[in-house]
This record gives sequence, structure tokens and C-alpha cells, in this order.
Amino acid sequence: MEAFGRLLDVLDELRVKCPWDRKQTNESLRPNTIEETYELCDALMRGDQKDICKELGDVLLHVCFYAKIGSEKEAFDIADVCHQLCEKLIFRHPHVFPPADSHDASHVTTAQQVSEQWEQIKQKEKDGNKTVLAGVPAALPTLIKAYRVQDKARNVGFDWEEREQVWDKVKEEISEFEAEVAHMDKERAEGELGDVLFSLINAARLYKINPDNALERTTQKFIRRFNYLEAHTLKAGRPLTDMTLAEMDEIWNEAKAKGL
Repeated sequence: MEAFGRLLDVLDELRVKCPWDRKQTNESLRPNTIEETYELCDALMRGDQKDICKELGDVLLHVCFYAKIGSEKEAFDIADVCHQLCEKLIFRHPHVFPPADSHDASHVTTAQQVSEQWEQIKQKEKDGNKTVLAGVPAALPTLIKAYRVQDKARNVGFDWEEREQVWDKVKEEISEFEAEVAHMDKERAEGELGDVLFSLINAARLYKINPDNALERTTQKFIRRFNYLEAHTLKAGRPLTDMTLAEMDEIWNEAKAKGL
């Protein structure tokens, strides 16, 4: 609490004495908030504890900054943010914080049951989501949005009875995509590719694999191996454009053998 109070005091002083901090608004901070969030995600993927701590601080600064701006507008302050969050957490976890008028023992004992209960409670809240998918932000990156939409539908029972059933759907969508590509109908092929990706994300969800993390790991692996390839060619004094695909494949496999 002392450390948090110190942060708020420093922010108050910056807001008065620093020209940059003084001129910030919700709109001007928003792009920075997005950047800081992605930097935190990057640190989490790398498992760099020092960077995670640093980036958490940057994100926390933005939370406090928005609350500071809210207090200047006499709309809300950081205490309101904290209290509202606590009330929401208590209300959405009746199996942990049973209402005073409740005499029934909670039957929620698994993480899956908690998720299902969470979605049901959100739709009952006064300012909560009125539909199952209303809580999925429109601005989410498409891969994450697809995963969240599927996960929310699952919480109300809209899902495969057996996860193995998803593979027939994946194969069906791939076949339809191949057919449209063969016809060279770009618009229809794009739609079918979307169906393929959506079905693969669904398969990942069913097997408890985070598709965003999986794709990020593969992308980073590609970057490491391509950087190795490029560094090798630069050292040899040859541009990549002068190399054959077979030559590049040989160096690529060398990077792979080294565990890159």
C-alpha cells in the first residue's frame, strides 16, 4: 500500500510539473497503452521475469494515469476503479463469496464450471453483457477474437460433444478452400481460408492449446532461423537474392540442427 501510494504521489507531481504529462489525455495515451500492453505480452512470452516486472509497471502507470484523468473530470478516481473491480470479483464468484441470503452450498468445483457461471452472471448484471458474445471487444486482434468468441459460445453449451469431432470440420474446410483456390475466385477463396483458420483455432481451443501463443512461437522460430540464414550469407559476401533455394535450405537446416 505504501508503494502504491508513492506511485500515486509521483504521478500527481508529474501531472503538475512535467509539460508532457500535463498535456496527456485519454486519446493521446491510448496508442501508448496498446504498445505497453504488447511489450508486456512479449516479456511474458519470453519468460523474462525482470522485463515482466518492468512492463507491469508501465501498464500500471497507464491504469493510474487514466484514473487520474478521471478524477480531474470528477468522474471517478483510482479508489472507484479498485472498489468497482472488487465488487465485480465478489459478485462473479458466489462459490467463494456466497451472498448473505444464500443458504445453498456451492456446487461449483471445477475451472470449467467457474467459466460457465461467470458468463451466466455477466448477463444478469445491471450493466453487464446483454448477449453471450457482447463482451468480446471489436478491436481485439482477429486470432484472439476468434478464440474468445468460440470460448464464450462453449460456456453456454454450444460446442462439439467430443473434441475429436472437430477434425472432420477442419478437413471439410480445407477441402472447400482448395476447391475455391483451384477456381481462382479470390473473394470466395478468402472466405474459405477464414473458415479454415477458424476451424483450426477451434481445434486448438478444444485441445487446450493457445493458438496465439503457438503462432507467436512459430513466428519467433522463423525469425531466428531466417536471421541465421541472412547472417551466414552476409558473412560469405553473398546477397540472399543470388542464392538458390537449395542453398538456402541447406543453411536453414543447419540453423534447425542447432536448435534455433
